[in-house]
Amino acid sequence: MSNQDQERLKRLREKQIADRDPLVKQRKLQQNYSVKSRRMRKPFKLTSAWKDIPHVIRTPLYGLILGMAAIIVLPELWDSFFAIWVALIIAVFLIIFGIILGNSLDLRDDIKDSLR
Repeated sequence: MSNQDQERLKRLREKQIADRDPLVKQRKLQQNYSVKSRRMRKPFKLTSAWKDIPHVIRTPLYGLILGMAAIIVLPELWDSFFAIWVALIIAVFLIIFGIILGNSLDLRDDIKDSLR
């Protein structure tokens, strides 16, 4: 038997022993547990939770806030019966614009993720 054959058989035997090692699954389980425990130790941040919400939900909320500001401010500036109705139309327009903008931002993020 040549030296190369002995080395090949030695590597084959070591591979077979490693494949039968019962501690491989246990080590993998411990590694997964340690990764999860490290992730759980991180403090909860409201900003990271807000960033996890899709744009299609966040952006209409911004539109709603601006629309509520218009409902409050416009009747103060314009003394008319139509001020409230115009402010409501502005609020609805901002919410719809937020939905469209949020959907396009989510689509952009999905395209970026699929290109990676």
